Amino acid sequence: MDADIVVIGGGPAGLVAGIEAKKSGAEKVVILEREDELGGILKQCIHNGFGTLLFHKDLTGPEYAENLIEEVKKENVEYFLNTMVTDITKDKTITAISPERGVFEIRAKSVVLAMGCRERARGNLLIPGTRPAGVFTAGVAQRFINIDGFLPGKEVVILGSGDIGLIMARRFTLEGAKVKGVYEIMNEPGGLKRNIVQCLNDFGIPLHLSHTVTKIHGKERVEGVTVAQVDKNRNIIKGTEKFVKCDTLLLSVGLIPENELTKKAEIEMSAITKGPVCSETMETSVPGIFASGNVSAVFDLADYVAETGKIAGKSAALFASGNLRKRKGINLIPGKNVRIVFPQKFTFNSDLVLFVRVSKRFDKPVFVRLSPCGIRKRQLYARPAEMIRIEIPKEKLINLQGDITISVEEAN
Repeated sequence: MDADIVVIGGGPAGLVAGIEAKKSGAEKVVILEREDELGGILKQCIHNGFGTLLFHKDLTGPEYAENLIEEVKKENVEYFLNTMVTDITKDKTITAISPERGVFEIRAKSVVLAMGCRERARGNLLIPGTRPAGVFTAGVAQRFINIDGFLPGKEVVILGSGDIGLIMARRFTLEGAKVKGVYEIMNEPGGLKRNIVQCLNDFGIPLHLSHTVTKIHGKERVEGVTVAQVDKNRNIIKGTEKFVKCDTLLLSVGLIPENELTKKAEIEMSAITKGPVCSETMETSVPGIFASGNVSAVFDLADYVAETGKIAGKSAALFASGNLRKRKGINLIPGKNVRIVFPQKFTFNSDLVLFVRVSKRFDKPVFVRLSPCGIRKRQLYARPAEMIRIEIPKEKLINLQGDITISVEEAN
């Protein structure tokens, strides 16, 4: 099979990429999705808070997905469900497998990677203790409750303060379970401020910063966990251990971009984001292969994910038609108080939509500075858990020769 553009993944990034590619002139656009429905993680996110930037409405996850799916159908974007991509080559040949088609290949003019990310599990954390039932990642528990209708436990301890964990603290409480507390190893919450307020504070659920789980107890089922305080180097402080009785341990300890296929295509990877190195057009180091959404960097908001999908879809269509200029790019480098910068390159093809994550908390106004071009953008505050989004017209960067360093400093 031949196609102009193949999008791997049918979540928000993939759906928007497919829509935008079609709107930008691509004739045959195909979305490959391994599940039996489009929508990705949105299907199980029944809480509101989606779509305020993209649709200018406050939507639930399924509503957000439904709006995108309707537009996919309206634009006549093809999609194959229950289709698992097993390989992708540098020449953009994709191998996939499905019950309907068996093993098949698609030769694409350009490809958009939109595989999303997966949760960090207990095996990544090396928590000591037994291996009883009752240890779940937050996303798995969310699926059990919201889609399958099962309540995984009645007395819950949550390790990590990522957004899904915070949302599940509220969800368990609404279903009648008792959330004993949320324990976060860092001295800063890992989720958005609005989720701290709406999911923990409003329901009286305690948040313990600089704490972690040091042991899991129980044989057949979790009977409790040992928690302890940690110092600034995240070492356990002796004498602070405490046993907390529970039947469920929920893990909300970060997300890992799904980049096994990316590596097969020999695409340059970022050690910081754990995703491919991208330009402002979302093009990776392999010409004609673009990345979008959480496969490239873990974002806070589905609207940010969709925005990168929109850029990737448009760029993929331009590449397929031969209208994306290939220019030598410059690097975008994290500077003072900056942990993550995405994208990592600027190729002077379009305006720069820049996402920045700071390394420490600023409660006072800050300036995001781009050096040496002298651009600075004021922000009211900056927190490690919340991305800063900045848009810079390419005309302001067109005469630059060297790399750009992005730093964040308090506004004087």
